[in-house]
Amino acid sequence: MSHDPPLRSLLDPRLWRHPECRQGVRDMARVVPGMMAWGLVTGVAMTTSGLPLGVVLCLSLLVFAASAQLSSVPLLLVGAPLWVVWMTALCVNLRFVIFSAQLRPHMMTLPLRWRLMAGYLSADVTYVLTVHRHGQSAPASAEAPAPLAYFVGAAAVNWAGWNVASLAGILFASQVPAAWGLAFAGTLALLALLVTLLKDRVSVSSTALAGVAAVLCFSLPFRLHIVVAVMVAVAAGLWLERMAALKTRPAAGKAGA
Repeated sequence: MSHDPPLRSLLDPRLWRHPECRQGVRDMARVVPGMMAWGLVTGVAMTTSGLPLGVVLCLSLLVFAASAQLSSVPLLLVGAPLWVVWMTALCVNLRFVIFSAQLRPHMMTLPLRWRLMAGYLSADVTYVLTVHRHGQSAPASAEAPAPLAYFVGAAAVNWAGWNVASLAGILFASQVPAAWGLAFAGTLALLALLVTLLKDRVSVSSTALAGVAAVLCFSLPFRLHIVVAVMVAVAAGLWLERMAALKTRPAAGKAGA
């Protein structure tokens, strides 16, 4: 029986030496160019908005969420109360509540301060990759750190790539032509990742319903159509999986008889 101490930090050497950490790095490296294009556009957009450089740098390094950054910029420019800025960012990022619920089993070995750090490092692509690879894995532990090691590798690459690109956009905003259409490159990167994950009827149906919901609710304020789409996808996926399980039970019962 192993007597290894529990995982208490995202900097634990056992995570960084684990093969799954390297796998997370490789998987994220395939999609990070698109994310960097998106980060570059975000940096340019914040800089050209007219906000002070110090505020832009803080938004880039501390917020680490493009939708929240871009939603906050116009509110800051018009002098909106701070609570309005915070509530807007909260509404835009409500989808991370659902993401965190699925990642939670792999984080519970960590103290609160490191769980908060994991929440800061979580992003759409990091979540998708981790759940796709380790969604059905046992919770991370000292004996089986694979899910947490994979998350650490993917999150490190994503954070570094995003911030390098965002800072480049801030520093060279005047040199990046709008005609490059870099924001579309980020969208294409997400679509390419999405297509690789559609492997069964449940995932295809859930994604299609989420897309329809996002389009129908696009006029909602604070980009809440994103939250609606995520909730529809989760609800549809759970319902379809339940229906599939109910169909297999009678068949299993007949086979046993």
